[in-house]
This record gives sequence, C-alpha cells and structure tokens, in this order.
Amino acid sequence: MSASAVILGLGTFGGGLGAARHLVRQGYDVLVTDLRAANELEAPLRRLQPEIDAGSVTLRLGEHNVSDVTTCDLLVVNPAIKKPWENRFVRAARAAGARVTTEIALALDALPARCTRIGITGSAGKSTTAAMIHAGLAAADLTAHLGGNIGGSLLDRLDSIADTGDLVVELSSAQLWWLDQPGALETDRWFDAGVVTNLAENHLDWHGDMPHYAASKHVLTRRLASDAAAVLGEGVRDFPTDARLVELPSDAELPSLTVPGEHNRTNARLALAACAAAGADPSRAAAGIAAFQGLPHRLQLVREHRGVRYINDSKSTTPDATCLAADALGSTPVHLIVGGSDKGADLSPIAELRARVRSLLCIGATGDVIARHAGIEPLGTLDAALAYASKHAAPGDAVLLSPGCASFDQFTSFEHRGDRFAELVHSLP
Repeated sequence: MSASAVILGLGTFGGGLGAARHLVRQGYDVLVTDLRAANELEAPLRRLQPEIDAGSVTLRLGEHNVSDVTTCDLLVVNPAIKKPWENRFVRAARAAGARVTTEIALALDALPARCTRIGITGSAGKSTTAAMIHAGLAAADLTAHLGGNIGGSLLDRLDSIADTGDLVVELSSAQLWWLDQPGALETDRWFDAGVVTNLAENHLDWHGDMPHYAASKHVLTRRLASDAAAVLGEGVRDFPTDARLVELPSDAELPSLTVPGEHNRTNARLALAACAAAGADPSRAAAGIAAFQGLPHRLQLVREHRGVRYINDSKSTTPDATCLAADALGSTPVHLIVGGSDKGADLSPIAELRARVRSLLCIGATGDVIARHAGIEPLGTLDAALAYASKHAAPGDAVLLSPGCASFDQFTSFEHRGDRFAELVHSLP
C-alpha cells in the first residue's frame, strides 16, 4: 500500500502545485484540499489535471475534513495559513502521528546537498535583493537558481539543478517558522549564507505579535553554522548567529543602478556582499547587479501618458515599503494609491505621507483607517483611485500604486492587483 499525503491549501503561488507533483513522483497518493472552490483555483488545477486524470491526485475543495489529515502519512501545509500552531487540522495531524511540513522544506530536503545555499529574508526588499544576487552570480558566470517565496516551486526544477552551483532562496517569516519546527526538515543541510535586509512590523495577523515575527526571522541566522556567512543590513546587525559577519561594500563600490531609489542601493550592497561571499568576482557581480532591470510589481514603470509616469509597486505590502517607494521618486510630485487588507501593522506612517505627496488615494479594507488618520476621504476601489489620479495629475507628476497592505480584500494576490492597475493605465484615453 502506497503512502498518503495531504496538501492543506493548494494556493495560487505555485508551492502547493509543486509539492503535489513532487509527491506523486515520489509514489504518494495525494489529496489536495483547499477552502476555495475550483473556480478560484483554476490556474493551478489546470496544471495539475494530468495527475488528477491519472488518479494520483484527488481533490477536496471548499472545505477541509479532519479525517483526511488524521489518516495520512504526510501533511504539507500552505505557509499562508495563519497561526498554524492553533490550526485544528495541523494539530490533529500531529496528534495522529503524521509528519507535518511545508513545500520549502520538501525542496531543501530534495535539492542537491553540494549546492551552495543562500537564504534571503527581511521585512522589505528581500525579493529584489534575492533577484539582484541571482543577477550578480549569473554575471560572474556562476550557475545559480532563484526560488522560494519569490514564486513557483524549486521542486518543479529539480532535474535542472546540478550538484554544483548556487541556490538563491527567498524566505518569508512563515516559511522560516516552519523550517524550525520538529520534523519539518529531514536533512541537516542548512544555508551556507544568510542575508537579512531589515526588520519592521509586518505579518502580525499571521504571527500574533512582533516578538514572534522577529523570532521567526531570526531562524535563518540562528541556524547558520560557524563557517557560514551572515550578510546583515544596518538595522539588523544584532541578529543572533554563530556565522562570520560579512562587511557590506561601500556605496562607492557600486556603479549606477538601473532601478531607482536609495533603498535599492542598499539592497544592491547586500546583494554584492552575498555574491562575494559565494565566491563571485566582485566587479563582475557588481556589473550584473547594476544592470538588473527590477522585478514586476516593484517600482515598475507601466506607462508614461501625457507626461505622467504610472508606476506599479503592488508588491509593497508594508508601510515601510510604501515610504521607501515614495522616497525613491525624490522630488517628483506623487499621487499615491494606498490601502488593502489588514495585516495588523501600524498604518500611521502611510497616513503621514499625506504631507509629502500631491494626493493620497485610499482604497480597500484599510483605506478608511488610513484616510481617517490623514484627514481625507477614502476612494474605496483601485478603479476610482486611478480615475481620480489621471484626472488631477499634471505633466511631470507620477501616479504610484504602493499600497503598503496585503491585497486579499479586493484581489487574489499582489500580482492580480498590479495587473489590474496596469490594465487601467493602458486603457486611459
């Protein structure tokens, strides 16, 4: 009789899909269960259809069932599930003796042991820093693979990842918390280098409080061995670690960057230090980082229309990220679109931007709160905010979507939100 596995939360970012297909290849009978209905999971289900048709994967959608998780050998939990230590399905699986883990742990177990592993975390800038490291390593002719929280699943690329090379893995606080849980990892292999960009209040809806969030971020550096490298941003130099601390290069060692903003120069310094720690030639890595074009939904220029720049920074899901995005535009008059779903963070820093921007346009579930703090009226929807901004922006202005909040009130993801913004911008007359 083959072993059985349950994917608790398929999700839409690729991790659940990658885990399901990987476990099928490992010989498991896989049940995918998700609270969402099939029409909300159309894209991942379409890609999973061959395994469903073959009978290797079965579905339970629109609900979870305790009996599923108490009769399986392995439970793979979507890290988006909040406060998993309180989740009755997770607790029931553990009580029944199942191994409980996550997709990122399965990937670290399965990835070649000889690869150099670089883990990146932080409250803001971790995706960009991870992508910059990948660009720097590639420019130095080092084989590198980028994955983790940035999207997709490394489990879908195991065949293309050789025994040598560099793995650049972005890690969320939730993923790190899970990696620290007993039984989540089977391998003793940890990261050879850990990069932490910064630490600010974030994801309190998941963690419950700031100390729990910070402790989860500490997992990356706390578990580094003494021969590993720790690349720490200026505000997180006190993170606990036995690893050797890597000095950051001076700003003068970086050429001009393609991506704007002083915060991106900080990200680039962290990336260059990580590349050097991985053995890359610093000058070649610096050239690759300088040429980096940026990631979608992160200060991405969508269009210049009638002298107004429309910029998509939908990946901004913290107040700090919104403040950094506003800073990146310097003296440009900005019409700033903010708000979304509530993660429990203090939103007053976003409201205080009212004094610095041409207009502050508040949308979503948190829009009322931000607007009240700023003494203005909320606009409610992205469509309404973009219509207002396009009407009032003058040549030389910028319309910036940098919400500072998660997207799950009105959108399925930050990508969905950013794509809708781009669609609206391209439809302007």
